[in-house]
Amino acid sequence: MPYDDLRGFLDTLEKEGQLLRVTEEVLPEPDLAAAANAAGRIGEGAPALWFDNVKGFTDARIALNVHGSWANHALALGLPRHTPVKEQVAEFARRWDAFPIAPERREDAPWRENTQEGEDVDLFSVLPLFRLNDGDGGFYLDKAAVVSRDPEDPGHFGKQNVGTYRLQVIGRNRLAMQPVPVHDVALHLRKAEERGEDLPIAITLGNDPVMAIVAGMPMGYDQSEYEMAGALRGAPAPIATAPFTGFDVPWGSEVVIEGVIESRKRQIEGPFGEFTGHYSGGRRMPVIRVERVSHRTNPVFESLYLGMPWTECDYLVGPNTCVPLLKQLRAEFPEVQAVNAMYTHGLLAVISTKKRYGGFAKAVAMRAMTTPHGLGYITTVIVVDEDVDPFDLPQVMWAMSSKVNPAADVVVLPNLSVVELAPAAQPAGITSKMIIDATTPVHPDERGNFSTPTKDLPETKEWTARLQRLIAESRR
Repeated sequence: MPYDDLRGFLDTLEKEGQLLRVTEEVLPEPDLAAAANAAGRIGEGAPALWFDNVKGFTDARIALNVHGSWANHALALGLPRHTPVKEQVAEFARRWDAFPIAPERREDAPWRENTQEGEDVDLFSVLPLFRLNDGDGGFYLDKAAVVSRDPEDPGHFGKQNVGTYRLQVIGRNRLAMQPVPVHDVALHLRKAEERGEDLPIAITLGNDPVMAIVAGMPMGYDQSEYEMAGALRGAPAPIATAPFTGFDVPWGSEVVIEGVIESRKRQIEGPFGEFTGHYSGGRRMPVIRVERVSHRTNPVFESLYLGMPWTECDYLVGPNTCVPLLKQLRAEFPEVQAVNAMYTHGLLAVISTKKRYGGFAKAVAMRAMTTPHGLGYITTVIVVDEDVDPFDLPQVMWAMSSKVNPAADVVVLPNLSVVELAPAAQPAGITSKMIIDATTPVHPDERGNFSTPTKDLPETKEWTARLQRLIAESRR
């Protein structure tokens, strides 16, 4: 059965040996973030971390690294924990085809147990806040699902966005948020400010594991994250109505924060150690005024460490970046075989494709750069032949080494958009982008000496499966 809340998933992680309870007393800084940072250095089997003995906090319950390994990511999707990453991506793509599955509205959401309103709102009394990196400008909520609606079409369910954006706590009832211009919440905010209105917003913390995945997925503007969550879960996603905004929010959240982004108001936000492995500087960002906080009794505070890869962030946004790109490209180029955009939230993508004619691979790469995700993130595309596995980096390096003639196969496109967080951008938000065509030239592009390639023996695939089975049996 799919998980309706974070607690149910944590129970499963513990049963599967994928949750580590740290019982000795720790400091909120630097111990919590350092432990999550260290988990990312352990490798693919790293567990989630649970802390409930944190100096200075009474009754704190803190979960870190919940999605921080391929084993945990597999369990979040209801797969066996040893499922290889390539199979997880393939299963993700298969479930995508079930979209949309309408959500199920439920009453009596557990986050309704406790409420703060108006002048009584105090985020510090609800959340055990701590910094994630030494140079952070403050406390951050970085694994929230943020819900907003299109002010011009508020009744359109698909245009109700659920996204993940960094949120800095700047006061007991104030947050600063960084809406990347290509993201839906930025479009909603622009429309609201053009109308001279505040933008209502709901922020949910401690969500079920699939909701955390879809909130970071680059979907179409009018595609519902809740309906995608249903497809990935194989069952309708449970939702409830938030009392202040009237928005649809996850039923099983630990904490629901409601308020408004104040129209045309900006305040310095940052710096923050980002997914790029670098700090972003301080910038003037929109400000949220919190009007209501609802939370479960003794809420679990889930946070996400991010920095130099790999961290939990990279596991969380790996398959959910690869699969949308694959589906969006295949809609126009059915020749595309696979997309690997696992690296630094898809700033680099490796695409394997068949080719109709000379120059085709470069056309596929340019289209990848203009997908919803590509516009703001993809800066480098490597295109390989259909018989090269983009998830097998030695094969990709072989294609790069043997098939690339820089004079004809490397294309640099100047002055294109990218997230301001990209460290190489100059100025912030603008970069050159690069296509590396590591495919075999086809007619009429007849270059090089590629007429006699070696191929895997016909029996290799069968022997691969056979050896894997024998190795597994030998280790029992």
